[in-house]
Amino acid sequence: MHLTESFIAQSLGQALAGLDPLSDGYAEIDVTEPAKLKCAAVLIPLVHEAEDWHVLYTRRTDHVESHKGQVSFPGGACDSGETAPEQTALRETQEEVGIDPQTVRILGRLPNMVTITSYRVTPVVGVIDWPSVFRISEREVERVFTIPLSWLADAHNRWELPFPGRRGSLIAYHPYDGELLWGATARMTVSFLEVLGL
Repeated sequence: MHLTESFIAQSLGQALAGLDPLSDGYAEIDVTEPAKLKCAAVLIPLVHEAEDWHVLYTRRTDHVESHKGQVSFPGGACDSGETAPEQTALRETQEEVGIDPQTVRILGRLPNMVTITSYRVTPVVGVIDWPSVFRISEREVERVFTIPLSWLADAHNRWELPFPGRRGSLIAYHPYDGELLWGATARMTVSFLEVLGL
């Protein structure tokens, strides 16, 4: 898949053009009181390997407070004093997998997503060097792995199902390397693919 970093950055910029920073691209719940939404950010880490782009994911441990054992992007709640989602995403990525923030090339953001747990999550897209040496937080992360962007873009590799009690639908990918990508992380993945025209 011949995508350049500049094309990805341009596509992300176009997706956000004219949007209010607090507007929500997708919400799993009806947002009746936006002021009560909690701030969060994740990093969608891209790596270039074997002539293809891959997306890096983590599988959470069974020791974390929420989403135990689920596939996710590095990220979490904003700390006080953080004024940009990039700060949160890079701090959390360093805490969870040991990537130095100064080595991440930020390409842009996706529109915010509101989760059923009342977080307004800003997905930040960045490129990390590959191969990388990870220093994994054993309390938070069970495994780090990648999935080719070309595989993720193939609609035959995922389902989209009605989800009673939530707005929209549930996206779930077929298992890849023993891992199941679904829910909010899958939704952000598909949103990223749509921005790229894939």
